[in-house]
Amino acid sequence: MISVRNHRPPLSGNKWLVILGVALFAWACSPKIRPIAPPVKPPVVEKPVVVTPPKPVEKPVVKPPARTSVIALILPFGLDHLSPASAYTDVTLKQADLALDYYQGFKMALDSLTAQGYNYKLQLFDSKDVPAQARALALNPQVKASDLIVGPVFPDDIKAFTALLTAPRKPIVSPLAPSEPSLFKNPNLITVVPPLDCHAWAAAEYITKTIRPKKLFVLRSGYSDEINYLTPFKKGIDSLGKKQIIVNQATIVHGNLAAIIPQLSLTQQNVFVIAATDAAFLNVTLKTLDSLSDKYPIILFGHPSWEKFTFLKAELLQRLNTHITISDKIDYKSPSIMAFMRDYRKVYNVEATDYAIKGFDEGMYFGKQLGVNSGDVKNLDKNSFTGLHNNFNFTGRPGLGWVNTHVTLYQYINFELKPVE
Repeated sequence: MISVRNHRPPLSGNKWLVILGVALFAWACSPKIRPIAPPVKPPVVEKPVVVTPPKPVEKPVVKPPARTSVIALILPFGLDHLSPASAYTDVTLKQADLALDYYQGFKMALDSLTAQGYNYKLQLFDSKDVPAQARALALNPQVKASDLIVGPVFPDDIKAFTALLTAPRKPIVSPLAPSEPSLFKNPNLITVVPPLDCHAWAAAEYITKTIRPKKLFVLRSGYSDEINYLTPFKKGIDSLGKKQIIVNQATIVHGNLAAIIPQLSLTQQNVFVIAATDAAFLNVTLKTLDSLSDKYPIILFGHPSWEKFTFLKAELLQRLNTHITISDKIDYKSPSIMAFMRDYRKVYNVEATDYAIKGFDEGMYFGKQLGVNSGDVKNLDKNSFTGLHNNFNFTGRPGLGWVNTHVTLYQYINFELKPVE
């Protein structure tokens, strides 16, 4: 008998129930994922609005315009020589060049001060280097009404001009002459270039306070002009040295120093003072001193004009340990001078001379005085000034006005003049 395998009965509709059960079971065993609720934002607290009141609009402070200072500049232009009938000579042309250079430097200073807020009215007058013209200008209403008068330049013109303006009036500046103010006797005069007595006093001060010798030797040529230096020098030695320094004066002929040699010291500095300017006398006398310097220590004080004497050789003066007082030596290697020279060249297309530099310094000093003091020049002794060519340290002299007393002592080092430290 053949047995036949029975067939499985076909699935019924319960199949879907089984599938549904399995699905539900799987769902029940799976991890439950809950929806994340959105974060609750904190309530926004509004800050109170602070209303700042607008600042009041400040009105700009309007400064009154600076006072205009009037300056009368009296210089020897010699404009009458522009006529063919009266042409310039070498002398008058040199004076005209001086006047132009000084004027350009002075004006350049005022232009600089004007940029700082000061105001000026500059009036030019031609003195022609004629005393009669100077006297006429002293009576000129425009000159007399000026806040400051600068000039005339030369001593004869200054004397003629100041003789008519002796009452307390506006200050009168003597810009370039180193003349003694006693020649003019004007209380309004301001002497810018230190006169000779200031040089003599400076030398006496250095000798008494630094060298302190027991004696010194004054060698004279016999010319009377040496008195202008030696008289104030002797007063300075006696006053500052309390009359403890013996001053031996001797007139030297042909360089003969035989009478002096026995008094010289072999160990101490032998101080010599020579105020002579005569070339023949200096050449012979200094040569004799040079021969003595091999054996005797020598220090020599000379006249301030020696600096300009080409016949005096630096080698000789250095061997004699020579000292000279100078008031207006210009260092053309200094940054300030080089800057000025560059600016001057840019403005005028020419090189600045010593007179242009002096004009600039004096324009800066007196222009500033007028601007700060509303058209006045006062308290000069309390207002020093460091310039390009010299410093200004003014001292009042009763009946003689104001005098710049600043001089510098130089000595020869490495064959050129160097300031004494």
